[in-house]
Amino acid sequence: MAEVDRLTSEQFGIPGLLLMENAAVGATLAIEQHFGPVQRRRVRVFCGKGNNGGDGAAVARQLWMRGAQVEVLLFGKRETARGDARVNFDIVAQLAQASPQIRLVELQSESDFAALLNNSPSRFNLHVDALFGTGLARGLEGMFVKVVEYLNSTRPYVPVCSLDIPSGLAADLPHPVGVHVVADLTVTFTAPKVANVLPPAGHVNGKLRVVDIGSPESLLRATPNHRATLFLVTEEGVRAYLERTRRMPDAHKGHVGHVLLTAGSRGKTGAAALAGEGVLRAGAGLLTMAIPASAQALLVSQCLPEAMTLALPDDSHGRLTEEGLRAGFAAANQHTVCAIGPGLGTDPAVRRLVQWIVQEGQSPAVLDADALNCLAPWQTGRGTPERPIILTPHPGEMARLLGVSVNDVLVDRLGAARRLATTHHLFVVLKGYYTLIATPEGDVYINPTGNAGMATGGSGDVLTGIVAGLLAQTPHLPLEATLAAVYLHGKAGDLANEALGERSLVASDILRFLPQAFKFQSSAG
Repeated sequence: MAEVDRLTSEQFGIPGLLLMENAAVGATLAIEQHFGPVQRRRVRVFCGKGNNGGDGAAVARQLWMRGAQVEVLLFGKRETARGDARVNFDIVAQLAQASPQIRLVELQSESDFAALLNNSPSRFNLHVDALFGTGLARGLEGMFVKVVEYLNSTRPYVPVCSLDIPSGLAADLPHPVGVHVVADLTVTFTAPKVANVLPPAGHVNGKLRVVDIGSPESLLRATPNHRATLFLVTEEGVRAYLERTRRMPDAHKGHVGHVLLTAGSRGKTGAAALAGEGVLRAGAGLLTMAIPASAQALLVSQCLPEAMTLALPDDSHGRLTEEGLRAGFAAANQHTVCAIGPGLGTDPAVRRLVQWIVQEGQSPAVLDADALNCLAPWQTGRGTPERPIILTPHPGEMARLLGVSVNDVLVDRLGAARRLATTHHLFVVLKGYYTLIATPEGDVYINPTGNAGMATGGSGDVLTGIVAGLLAQTPHLPLEATLAAVYLHGKAGDLANEALGERSLVASDILRFLPQAFKFQSSAG
């Protein structure tokens, strides 16, 4: 972001002071949209000496212009501020001489801050946090610890809006580096930062709003020294994919893909049924479900009548025979997409089948659950542009694929997903709160939909089906199909949560609300 700001001024002639003004106008509008009109409200703005504090001073002026009574607390001397921040502090100081509705107070120490609080008769309706922005790399110290503790202690009676990022967070890290502000609203500029989004740091941002301050879109994708590799999945992007792939009026089932779902076993047919319905609800034209022959009857009783089944020969213990292995491999190469794993088991015959499909198969593949465990640790098998391979592990499965501990994955989810994806040219969907989608090129997309109610058995099986169903319709767009599948899966879960609550939500509820999620995207905007 520092590079983007610099090049915005150098290459396009947009001065930093104008960018700061655009940020202030956008933040003020976001504040009014979130908290309501500011006229006659009392607002206290907490400013550091840097550019984030300059943003705060500019926001204070915008709030004052809309009729708020504003007090700006500058932690440091105005004379030591530099550049655009100094300009905005000077403006506030000049306005304070002409209007009793805006005030600038310079504070040098913790005792100054304590004295201010003790002698302040007024109660405030809103606090604006503009202490530290994206340049912070280590934990806060000294008086700033006390200031942040005070801001947090006044919530929820006095809500907090943070500018760019809650003070005390390091922008590039998902884990807090020390004491930090807990915001009700965070207005970030140009693009989200890691700590705006990824948990646990993302949890303290409150409602996140992104404000465009005028940097050209081309700079956000690539600058001479940096290439953006981290992206947020958006409703607009998913809607664009669905519009782009809308069915023609004369489409028939053969036009929209045939999925082979190799899943289920004795006692685990429910996983296959959930994944199968996900395939069809996502819009695939045809579904064939391959399952050991001895479990076929139970699957048929649980599954959609629209699905076909393929019985794979097995023995008296439910294990695939050599004939079953050959039939499973042959079928995998005869369909638009092969999805494999939910409820399949991990006996030696299944392991052979999964490894055979991954190493020598020809159809695009979606691997989940037991299929991933059969391949852990991942040593062989690479995706190609013609034959993409998509993995959908949860953190435990991811740890086994990489041969590391679960804690290693959780500490660096971005790095774990990116490492597996780039090493073996895979698409990796690392499930969890804010699911990550890593590409073979090393880009990582963060999905914002979903909720804790989806932490229930079968939720991942539904996702496998949705990914396979969308991929079957657009096998030439594996990334777009995967991003849409993850987003819509989470959106359906959010709709189910709104209707039913988190505690009682089960995986089949995600399927129940999936059509509504698709319809919502089609009608939005």
